[in-house]
Amino acid sequence: MKLAYWQYAGPAHIGTLRVASSFKNIHAMMHGPLGDDYFNVMRSMLERERDFTPVTASIVDRHVLARGSQEKVVQNMRRKKDEEKTDLLILTPTCTSSILQEDLHHFVERLSDKTPALLADVNHYRINELQAADKTLEQIVRFALESSFGKNLELLDKEKLNKQKATQKPSVNIIGTFTLGFHNHHDCKELRSLFYDLGIEINEIIPEGATLSSLKNLPHAWFNLVPYRETGLMTAQYLKEKCDMPFVSIAPFGLLETKKCLEQIQNILNSEQYKSTELRRQERFDFSDYIQYQSKFVSQSAWFSRSIDCQNLTGKQAVVFGDATHAAGMTKLLVKEMGIHVICAGTYCKHDGDWFREQVQSYCDQILITDDHTQVNKRITDLQPAAIFGTQMERHIGKKLGIPCGVISAPVHIQNFSLGYRPFLGYEGTNNIADLVYNTFTLGMEDHLLEIFGGHDVTFRETNITSKESENTSNIDDLSRLEQSKANIEQSEYRDKFVWTNEALTELKKIPGFVRQRVKKNTEKFAEKNNYTSITLDLMFQAKEQLSSKSL
Repeated sequence: MKLAYWQYAGPAHIGTLRVASSFKNIHAMMHGPLGDDYFNVMRSMLERERDFTPVTASIVDRHVLARGSQEKVVQNMRRKKDEEKTDLLILTPTCTSSILQEDLHHFVERLSDKTPALLADVNHYRINELQAADKTLEQIVRFALESSFGKNLELLDKEKLNKQKATQKPSVNIIGTFTLGFHNHHDCKELRSLFYDLGIEINEIIPEGATLSSLKNLPHAWFNLVPYRETGLMTAQYLKEKCDMPFVSIAPFGLLETKKCLEQIQNILNSEQYKSTELRRQERFDFSDYIQYQSKFVSQSAWFSRSIDCQNLTGKQAVVFGDATHAAGMTKLLVKEMGIHVICAGTYCKHDGDWFREQVQSYCDQILITDDHTQVNKRITDLQPAAIFGTQMERHIGKKLGIPCGVISAPVHIQNFSLGYRPFLGYEGTNNIADLVYNTFTLGMEDHLLEIFGGHDVTFRETNITSKESENTSNIDDLSRLEQSKANIEQSEYRDKFVWTNEALTELKKIPGFVRQRVKKNTEKFAEKNNYTSITLDLMFQAKEQLSSKSL
């Protein structure tokens, strides 16, 4: 537990509530003080759904502290069971109420004799929101399957698990799309379309929109897809262990990773495990023609990577930071598909740090694994990339530094819940990412055009003329006074710490406005490093040569 100005992943109970509220007819009871009950407001504001959030707060107040909370919690859960007619109640404390060391297992046992109930089995002191979401989803799936088939699933006859399969066609469970996820709704729609084209039926999508009773159908699918490592991996591993179900955890992020994902699915469908099915006796699955067609004609990313617009981005430097799935996917896409130089790739998922290092170590200069936003801020400030691809926090950092930023990962903002269709996965996702990359790098060009052609958004304002300057130039016409004042302001702007010669200032003014400030910073950093106080034209060229040699 710690207090922070910014957290990339929230406390554990938020992850539990996100998963529970994604199901239908599952109600969550949060046991905590006022101040921990912001989830309902956050979800209703961001998701903008028609239904009420199925989460109730049982508030810990002074009365509870005086006589205990058992009766209050149990009464609240029974009342919600009667009001909502739920299939399952989930009780979760918060990190604050966990300090009370109450026997919440006993609370649930008192209730579960008549009402199915679970206590969220997470350590609120040791894990964060994403880890808790992953664990809670696995716990709910385990509860549903054990309720339907018994606790020793591995001892059951596989025919009993599969006897209700509706079709012999291949089918898939999509695991891990849930509420408040980063473009999860759009990604899920794109994955549905992709599997429809491949002739693979959707068996179940969990937890978003699923019910407790529908979870017993999970073993009927041929395989599971986990598009996001952060939530769903534990469930897929549990189904692999208990039901012998293979799973794919490669996120179809970009053309090359989508190809790898589909090839792994193809190998599963052609494996010995499904050799006896009626469909396998008729044909062998081959997705190569589909991959080639989608890459050439549906996705515009391959064409765009060969266009002059993308060629102009070759060698540009970028920093990538986000959750493990999106940050790793974006790093590989930028380097392998667009020729962009990633000088630093990072993630705040410290628990998945080993996997992240393995994925990106060949594609970037530096790796940063931290959940401290000040370290990310310092690294970006030191590196001064041409663009950032990160979370909302990196967008704020970029604003402060004058560096454009494209948001590619949670934490989410209202702008990440667009009404339009903006997936990040699959072939349509490649088009959205290509637009994001191009628009992020070219951000600032409009300022350059305004500076060249003039416009309403020019940076200089006549109100900057001081009264003293007006008195000294009283005999000069209005246009001359304006130009003189503008020159004085530019002189003061570039002479805060160093003395710029007239030749150097003249050369600096020739540089387009959208990169002028960065050139000034790099030149002054070079001068400070080499103990120069006066910046000459020759020194500017030396700084430029050193920067160019580093980027090669």
